[in-house]
Amino acid sequence: MAAIVKILCLSLFLGVVSADCSLANLTILQAPTGAKVESKPQWNLTIFNQCICTQTQVKLSCKGFQSVEKIDPTVLLKTGDSCLVNNGAPIHYGHDNFTFTYAADKQFPFTPIDSLIFCS
Repeated sequence: MAAIVKILCLSLFLGVVSADCSLANLTILQAPTGAKVESKPQWNLTIFNQCICTQTQVKLSCKGFQSVEKIDPTVLLKTGDSCLVNNGAPIHYGHDNFTFTYAADKQFPFTPIDSLIFCS
């Protein structure tokens, strides 16, 4: 009986936590690397998931984004006005951040527009 109560409590806890997870838990930080690619500054972008639940299929708004530095489509796949991050692979809470670089005249204003949230 105690095991059933623990499982129910854990299920309720995870249900409440997942309700609190959203795109707002994806934080994007960017900084210049100091390098230049074809005379354009190179930027380092890192996505942090600040929710204890995993987020997959992360898409960013990237209308008008162009980089003179080639970006592997498994890293950032541009389709229309959105970009799929890391081939849709999970971005976990904490230390499992996702990073890539691009080169453009100025920092591009990427914003998360979609993801799937999984709690286990």
